[in-house]
Amino acid sequence: MAVTRIPIPKWASTPQTDERLELSLAEIDLAVRTVNCLEDRGIFTAEDLLKCTPEELLEIPNFGAKTLGTVYDALEKIGFYRTAVPPAEEPDLSVHGRPGNFVLLSE
Repeated sequence: MAVTRIPIPKWASTPQTDERLELSLAEIDLAVRTVNCLEDRGIFTAEDLLKCTPEELLEIPNFGAKTLGTVYDALEKIGFYRTAVPPAEEPDLSVHGRPGNFVLLSE
């Protein structure tokens, strides 16, 4: 199983989990500009993205709070949700105090 900064619960360890971690940035429906910014920093897959903290992402040139919000939305579409924000809630676009921890919810 792949090792990430984001703990993946044992109950979520399925072949589907591994497939989601290996998705390219383009496959998780990110804008081309966002993909280019991330790939310039060596971030190519969903797994790479999950290893990054919000602070690390915000240090990338041309990557701001709005882009961070779109990244969170894209991760939620493939089943990764921030631990502090249940899937049904509207995401908070403020950056401060926003945890970078994601969990994979079973479908």
